[in-house]
Amino acid sequence: MALLIGIVLAIVAGVMQFAQTPDSTIDVQLLAINDFHGGLEPAAGGTGRIGSTDPHTFIVSAGDNIGASPLLSALFHDEPSIEALNSAGLQISALGNHDLDEGWWELHRIERGGCHPVDGCQDGDPFAGASFDHLAANVTLDPGSADPEPLTLAGIEGAHPRPLLPAYTVRDVDGVRIGFIGLVTRHVPGIIVPNSIRGLTFHPEPEAANQAARELRAQGVRTIVVLLHEGGQQGGASAAGRAFDINGCEGMSRSLIDLVTPMSEDIDVVVSGHTHATYNCTIDGKLVTSAASAGRLITDIDLRIRRADGEVASKTARNIVVSRDVPRDPAQSAILARYRPLAEKIGDRVVGSITRSLTRNGNEAGEFSLGDVVADALLEAARNAPGAHADLAIWNPGGIRADLIASSGSAPSPVTYAQVFSVLPFGNELIVKTITGAGLVQMLEEQFGDDRVRIMQVSEGFTYAYDSSRPRGQRIDRGSVRLTGKPVEPNREYRLATSNFLWDSGDGMSALGLVRSSGSVLVGVDHDIFADYFRRHSPVQPGPQDRIRRVR
Repeated sequence: MALLIGIVLAIVAGVMQFAQTPDSTIDVQLLAINDFHGGLEPAAGGTGRIGSTDPHTFIVSAGDNIGASPLLSALFHDEPSIEALNSAGLQISALGNHDLDEGWWELHRIERGGCHPVDGCQDGDPFAGASFDHLAANVTLDPGSADPEPLTLAGIEGAHPRPLLPAYTVRDVDGVRIGFIGLVTRHVPGIIVPNSIRGLTFHPEPEAANQAARELRAQGVRTIVVLLHEGGQQGGASAAGRAFDINGCEGMSRSLIDLVTPMSEDIDVVVSGHTHATYNCTIDGKLVTSAASAGRLITDIDLRIRRADGEVASKTARNIVVSRDVPRDPAQSAILARYRPLAEKIGDRVVGSITRSLTRNGNEAGEFSLGDVVADALLEAARNAPGAHADLAIWNPGGIRADLIASSGSAPSPVTYAQVFSVLPFGNELIVKTITGAGLVQMLEEQFGDDRVRIMQVSEGFTYAYDSSRPRGQRIDRGSVRLTGKPVEPNREYRLATSNFLWDSGDGMSALGLVRSSGSVLVGVDHDIFADYFRRHSPVQPGPQDRIRRVR
């Protein structure tokens, strides 16, 4: 079985033993995942199977079930992952930002089923859609926003903003009612290409959660769970490279605390995600959890609820590392057997090789060896493109989604197109535009947010230093910003190659959003450019990680 989420059946068996309680209470189990990202194949951590016939168990997700997916899922518009999650028994999911990668209209198709409007049903069978609910209490669709694809979304058009998805759902367990609220990060407009979310408005999470909780209370619901596609991490912004207890809550990000604390005291549990982190906390009386990503962990949440008033009497949670010591699930194996041969025709093609592993393990400054190679590959393509005349390239770290791991005992190790695709799965366009030196420096300053640092990966010849202890807007050492050894001049123009996502102010790069479009050159699609680089330069060596320097 190759599904990258796992819940060993012994977990459910243990809960059923635990469930022998007096008639005055009822025990309910939540099995939670987040940020699955179409991870159908095994990855670090393990794989098992979801299996639960206990009517007191709910399998839930905090979003990003699809999007940023490996080739096996992405090639088929993530239909294999939806079918796998259906088979696994997923019942309720928050909306995640990557669930919108191909547009909100495509998410509606994913929900209701039907062949893709362009590529059809590539496996030859009709696509039935998701059998689980998507929830988003804080997303509305603006008036007049219609489905741009041939399929019409009945009921979407209207004179007033309407919810894109239901805010909540209520489930009955042996007479006890449980409310589930879905939320997605309000920062979606800064982390996804604008075209995919046109017509959508994202509202503050706590306010939307509290409104939904009030409505649930008015309906007599007293046990309330929030599925939140936003999160934090232990150690806050300084967590890079550190190991934490998967059931700990050491130095939790201030941003998550500030997000959960204003939520109503009527909310009992917050299942979170988005940051791919692991934690198990109590924040402002609420149980708050996150289970890494790609099915490496599963969160087992146990609620004991009073029958008399429906209130939670006790709640506990534990993050469990998923094992591979369970039998393969026949239904999951059948799904993979149907799609894998189609994907292998494209994905198994060897495009080059590596001398050693290229990873996203950053140095003290946040630069990583794979990021260096990606930026160099993009710069080379941009320099060779007619009329581009690129001087440098940058790429956002969140756009680099997987490592390239060298095979043990093999030098050099072959790299397939599927592996390259997993590194750059978004299909972002590489575009060259003109920017001033002052604009470049402003962009570098914008890497430092309130609670997150996103160090852009830069191409060979571009160097700079920063001091993270200085005030925001003053962290870049101006004299250190150099191109081919020469100081970058504020009023001089430079040709920058980066993604359409960053040019549209993605990841908070507002300086890039101000750049004029005149003289822009489209070079190509990221993963295809990267594959071509491997064909020309293999075996590829890890990048030097000597371009960015952190003073302190």
